[in-house]
Amino acid sequence: PPMAEQTLTRAERLRSLKVIRRLFEEGRGGFVYPFRYIWLVDECAEGETAGVEVLFSVPKRFLKRANKRHFVRRRAKESYRLGKSALIAAAGNRKVHIALVYSTKKIHSYKTINNGVERILGEIVSNL
Repeated sequence: PPMAEQTLTRAERLRSLKVIRRLFEEGRGGFVYPFRYIWLVDECAEGETAGVEVLFSVPKRFLKRANKRHFVRRRAKESYRLGKSALIAAAGNRKVHIALVYSTKKIHSYKTINNGVERILGEIVSNL
């Protein structure tokens, strides 16, 4: 894919508190080691842009030190950034919201994190 598609812009990050609350209340989800994931699909209203919004969370409960949390979050973001093209294509004219919550105390290799993120994206694509 062209380089423009492989970025993770601010518009692709889930920031709206209202949407995040709705995602955790109404969204469907599951667990693929080492992530718990929740996702929600909205139909786009007039003038609204379609696409995918994603939220990455590494709870303090699992990794106490901020530098370790940031390290894991960066690995997850990178993995998502490189694998998101199929998800964007499958979303079509809908808005997809995803939350990826790291759920283990161990810091895993990029390979393990990447496998988890790819499997999650695959499951969401197959459900779309």
